[in-house]
Amino acid sequence: MAQTVQEQQTGKIVRIAGPVVDIEGLTKASLYEIVRVGEERLIGEIIRIVKKGGKHISTVQVYEETAGLKPGESAIATGLPLSVECGPGILKQIFDGIQRPLPLVKDSTGDFIRRGVTVHPLDRNKKYQFTPMVKVGDTVSPGQIIGSAPETELITHHILLPPNLLPGKVTFVAEPNEYTITEPILKYKDSSGREQTVLMYHPWPVRQPRPIQQKLPTEIPLLTGQRIFDTFFPIAKGGTAAIPGGFGTGKTVSQHQLAKWSDAEIVTYVGCGERGNEMTEVLEEFPHLKDPRSGKSLMERTVLIANTSNMPVAAREASIYTGITIAEYYRDQGYNVALMADSTSRWAEALREISGRLEEMPGEEGYPAYLASKIAEFYERAGRVITLSGKIASITAVGAVSPPGGDFSEPVTQNTLRTVRVFWALNKKLAGQRHFPAISWLESYSLYTTTLDDWFKREVAEDFPKLREEAMALLQREKELQEIVQLVGPDALPESEKIVLLATRKIREDFLQQNAFSEVDSYCPLDRQYKMLKAILQFYHKMRELNSHGVPLAKMAEHPIVEELSRMKFRTPEEFEERYKLIQDMLNKMTPDSFEE
Repeated sequence: MAQTVQEQQTGKIVRIAGPVVDIEGLTKASLYEIVRVGEERLIGEIIRIVKKGGKHISTVQVYEETAGLKPGESAIATGLPLSVECGPGILKQIFDGIQRPLPLVKDSTGDFIRRGVTVHPLDRNKKYQFTPMVKVGDTVSPGQIIGSAPETELITHHILLPPNLLPGKVTFVAEPNEYTITEPILKYKDSSGREQTVLMYHPWPVRQPRPIQQKLPTEIPLLTGQRIFDTFFPIAKGGTAAIPGGFGTGKTVSQHQLAKWSDAEIVTYVGCGERGNEMTEVLEEFPHLKDPRSGKSLMERTVLIANTSNMPVAAREASIYTGITIAEYYRDQGYNVALMADSTSRWAEALREISGRLEEMPGEEGYPAYLASKIAEFYERAGRVITLSGKIASITAVGAVSPPGGDFSEPVTQNTLRTVRVFWALNKKLAGQRHFPAISWLESYSLYTTTLDDWFKREVAEDFPKLREEAMALLQREKELQEIVQLVGPDALPESEKIVLLATRKIREDFLQQNAFSEVDSYCPLDRQYKMLKAILQFYHKMRELNSHGVPLAKMAEHPIVEELSRMKFRTPEEFEERYKLIQDMLNKMTPDSFEE
């Protein structure tokens, strides 16, 4: 469907301040309208309009390098907002922050992107097998699924009637066949009497949330295969989470693990202001990763948005909105989407720089006063919903935060924590001890735990929440005992407390530690997590029971079960069940008599 285009206007540049350019003469331009700036027609977006001395001055943030621009050069207002193209061909693609496909840009400009380059986000020549789901005479409504087209081997693309159209009666439907995204597939007369032509794709403004019928409670977990997330601090489908941590604590690897293994159907990964080498790892690694459920390439259901730290700062601000809009589009098709934003701190820094160029009144640490509302606006677009087509779907948003020096009291972290409901705190000390993922079990929390407990009881085991609570209580107790040990030494502790320390060491090292680069341990199914934690806590209770009968801890610590518990996470699925039964058998045979010499 073609988007309504206003009459284009031409103005001239009067001021340049880095990525912020003032343009005079765009009298009919509107806020957030796209402008082509200078002789090279750089892409920009109007972020402020003022009238000074009878002159209209439009302030534009330019999404490309502005070096070499001169006052007096022309600028053209396009009449269109910054939008993404929603249609088949998004998956498996690598876009920049304003949805330019980087492989195609490279083909046209070489390894170094030339300024002002314009490439269609979606391939106009590729044909897709269209299967209609409506017929002539049917009534169609906004957001309804009108047909389907296989997009990848894993995902069928559902063609939607654009949500901004009126309902109406179908007058033409294309026959099942192969079509490009620019060929008409449906025509209908809307309720106002106008004839509308629908294509396989439609544009959607990135700053405007796509409409839904209803938001639903978040009561189903997003399973990630990561033990500290699923068991200790779960996130719901449609939930929001933050991973704050200093440099080198593992934010990016944690998000890679979530992107690889979460049970969402679609993954949208936004590299916002990340270092080029980290983004290169993602771009090289993802095409070779296998989906754990299908065995196909993970890229079959993934879209990557790469906006590295050496790219123009203004494009960082756009990349977050581009990512969430693409996520909303797949949600509207009925898919559960996982959105990874790495890192929102660099997005906030872009806001701060643009705000400074606009000479706005700075807030805390120089960030704009509207930082909190911008962060909330982004995370509020997540959620589990009933779509306009009546499907239940979700967007789960996980944002990495990079506080300077690991200071969680800085504004971006604090404003994020006010909005999100899961806090996965990365700890520099744990990272220094090579404990990965370096998530602090004493600082992290999940506000979804209570609402998800019914699901865990029903789908995993009745005692699953109880095991988690007991393990957390033991870890809290360990913290208290470590403070005592630092004062008086470990020998001063009674054996009952030493048993707590041994049990918590097993929880920390054999359960919470997880090797992202191990073929076996990188992904841990939920039933396996339950059995691993249960076995460790059974061993703890058995030690307490035996100790009460006079069995010394030193003898229990040398029992073969200790080694078996340590090796559980590295067992293949076939071995695991056999070794778990062996551990249960060992526990049953651990009696006071069995320890007598």
